[in-house]
Amino acid sequence: MSNFPLVSALVTGVAAAALVAANPAASSIASTTASTTASTVSEDCPVSEYAMGIRYQQSAHSAAAQLQSWSVAEARLKKLVAGRRGHGEQLAVVSDLDETVLDNSALLARDLEACHTYTTWDTWSDWEVRGTPSLTPGAADFFEYADRHGVAIYYVSDRFEENKESTLATLRGLGLPQVVPGQVLLYGPSKEERRAVAEAEHKVVLLLGDSLPDFHDDFDGATAGEQEELVARHAGHFGRDWIMFPNATYGSWRKAPLEAWEQPLTLP
Repeated sequence: MSNFPLVSALVTGVAAAALVAANPAASSIASTTASTTASTVSEDCPVSEYAMGIRYQQSAHSAAAQLQSWSVAEARLKKLVAGRRGHGEQLAVVSDLDETVLDNSALLARDLEACHTYTTWDTWSDWEVRGTPSLTPGAADFFEYADRHGVAIYYVSDRFEENKESTLATLRGLGLPQVVPGQVLLYGPSKEERRAVAEAEHKVVLLLGDSLPDFHDDFDGATAGEQEELVARHAGHFGRDWIMFPNATYGSWRKAPLEAWEQPLTLP
């Protein structure tokens, strides 16, 4: 059952203004106050259930979680850089792009407003070419620190290879460092193979992503239960050399079965 009717009823002009403040990239969508995304998507729209996830992604709650993730990443990198001194190690970080470095929620909100299932990804290529994503809070500071301290940066993303020039232009336009073709590795080989490119010349000390396959290929294609087991097995990595970012809008978890309380619903 969708929670959309309740969410829609709570949307006001104040909420829309708050959404803009939390994510300037979505201002063109949110600025129409109560007549925006949630209130113009019919309850019968098959993708209306996505509204709550997009609203979370554009919220201050998500911004706080992103800041926290980047802060942990920078704190870990500072320790690793300090430990490297005098040893000549060539350190590197490998980062996903979408919903890790780049906030694409404006595209998803636009598609939702049109009652379009954005997880078909048929609007994504146009967004890669013409879209205007923003940086997630904290990303700029982290990459500036890494670049200033001689840490190689590899951007590993499942964006389309045919749009690589557009992606490079987007990243450069946002002021990100080390945006060169050999360090921006897009969809084609598995992420494991693309991470190996960085590992061939550097000591990769941090992986950053919003999806479990950003960290290890074992997660790719695994069931929800298998992913839970893998997370438990790799628990020592999270917050140390694997830094996870929030993404409530899409992911392999989307079709996972819900675990409900076994007691039947009773109302007073």
